[in-house]
Amino acid sequence: MDHLAARIEQWRRELPDVDTTGMAILGRLRWITLQVRPSIEAVFAQHGIDTGEFDVLSTLLRSGPPYRLRPTELYRSLMISSGGLTARLDRLGKRGLIRRTDAGKDKRSLPVELTEEGRALAQAAFREDMAVERELLSGLSEEETRDLTERLERLALDISAALDAQKANDSERL
Repeated sequence: MDHLAARIEQWRRELPDVDTTGMAILGRLRWITLQVRPSIEAVFAQHGIDTGEFDVLSTLLRSGPPYRLRPTELYRSLMISSGGLTARLDRLGKRGLIRRTDAGKDKRSLPVELTEEGRALAQAAFREDMAVERELLSGLSEEETRDLTERLERLALDISAALDAQKANDSERL
């Protein structure tokens, strides 16, 4: 029995009419995320970057050659504010991990490109991150890993669709 099972049992005794399925699934996903986060963040720290900076570098790397995106494309992909992105870009630029070409005053239109150093760092950090994550999942068989991956993908798609429908309903009420 894990820590959440005990809590769920307590709630079943206290409020037996309440369905705790969400807690059983989403609560465990949250707990897992919080537990593995320090190990993953340590990988990035070894490379002198934080998770947010890695997100920028990895998004550029995943975009493929020439590893260049406009800031608007980056912040939409990262789901952060343009101001938050600007701060990250400034830090990465000072370290020589990205470069921006001058296109006038509006920094939102300046393409952001990985430098060779940024590309090498992003690749190394990603490789190490995936090794840490694989080790964390080593208790699962290949079949269990495949099954869990498929189920989580389905859950993510279902939740995304439910949230989109909820947003649509909310906007119709306004």
